[in-house]
Amino acid sequence: MREMPSGLEYAVDLRRQRCDCGEFQVDRIACRHVFACCANQRLDWQVYVHDVCKMDQVRRVCRARFRPLGNPTTWLANNGPRFILNPYLRRVTKGRPRMTRFLNEMNTRMLRHPRRCRLCGAERHNRSRCHQSAGANADRDAQ
Repeated sequence: MREMPSGLEYAVDLRRQRCDCGEFQVDRIACRHVFACCANQRLDWQVYVHDVCKMDQVRRVCRARFRPLGNPTTWLANNGPRFILNPYLRRVTKGRPRMTRFLNEMNTRMLRHPRRCRLCGAERHNRSRCHQSAGANADRDAQ
């Protein structure tokens, strides 16, 4: 079977109910390639449609009677399941959001070395967050 606009070829096996496009196996509904093969070979396409998809099966399901729910004021009170929230999934509203992206070799600045404070030389903070800056500012104000 060859599609005309794209020129792609699909193998259709009607005995095993298989098509290279995969729709015939997965959905159990005849795909357009099966319809084209049936039309070419003058076969009945309804033979290749799964019983679940046929209208008589749909009518059989819908034949059962459904009971109406009635007036909502007469329903029993539902004290159903209570939901307990996971505290670890709660969003933090304060401060800067945490970085969630994965680092790769393009993030060379972050991979090379951590931040250093220019006042004390320690890692993992900068001079605006340095504990020594409070003492230095207090000494300058006293002079």
